[in-house]
Amino acid sequence: MTKKNIRVLAAKPGLDGHDRGIKVICYALRDAGMEVIYTGLRQTPEQIVQAAIEEDVDVIAMSVLSGAHDYLFPRVMKLLSQAGAHDVLVIGGGIIPEEDIPRLKEAGMKAIFGPGTPTSETVRFIQENVRR
Repeated sequence: MTKKNIRVLAAKPGLDGHDRGIKVICYALRDAGMEVIYTGLRQTPEQIVQAAIEEDVDVIAMSVLSGAHDYLFPRVMKLLSQAGAHDVLVIGGGIIPEEDIPRLKEAGMKAIFGPGTPTSETVRFIQENVRR
């Protein structure tokens, strides 16, 4: 039996139009042997969850630089829960104030990566925490 590659949905929720960081993450995950589906800019939480379910992903990686993480990330988590997709590892990144991270983790986010985080750290976190 062959081992299935980790499938990652990379998403930019909300109106944030800055995508350089998420593209760097996409390349790093791809180079680490993961299958990466990038949804593009300005995705709604509903679109992200629908795509994650349709693509049968193991991970959702979201990036927000606009400050709307406090609404968008928990909304994605709520929609995933309503869809019964409890096995999807969800991580986030971007400009997230330290004081917001505990609230995001309480909502179900497994990790938040800030600016300057080495891509190898994100790759390793996914490899060690994805549910198989």
